Amino acid sequence: MNTPNRAPIALFYGSSTCYTEMAGEKIRQEIGETDVDIFNIADEPIATALYYDYLIMGIPTWDYGELQEDWEEIWDELDDLDFSGKKIALYGLGDQVGYPEWFLDAMGFLYHKMKKQGATLVGLWPNKGYDFETSQALTEDKQFFVGLALDEENEFVLTEQRIEKWCEQILNEFNFPQ
Repeated sequence: MNTPNRAPIALFYGSSTCYTEMAGEKIRQEIGETDVDIFNIADEPIATALYYDYLIMGIPTWDYGELQEDWEEIWDELDDLDFSGKKIALYGLGDQVGYPEWFLDAMGFLYHKMKKQGATLVGLWPNKGYDFETSQALTEDKQFFVGLALDEENEFVLTEQRIEKWCEQILNEFNFPQ
């Protein structure tokens, strides 16, 4: 479904404090700026995602496992979109020290929403090295997060290394020519 004006991958994010946006920019830079179109969901209709076969979605978790306000605003719109045939990788931001009982919950909510809408989800990320109590963003076996887990509050020094490794992983899972 790619057109000459579009990159092959789209990255959609919602961000209140700009950390999710900055992570998205780092992901775009790691993959290649010509290969990734980046959109703030506050400014771009989420239906634009349907023009792409490969998607990356970034979502922070707020307070006690809540959606970020821009995601909350468009949440019901996602129910009307068919993501069948789309490969989607998620990344989430959270605070594992301040909110250990809700670490990355919003990413888990988005994972289940996208799966229900027919998407093929890629980019599972090991939960080793994180210190939290519970998360809605864990796989059923609790060994992985459903996407890249970032904690800019407590582990910002690990962000670039994690992004680099995860981008290589998702490009392979996308079967994206590198």
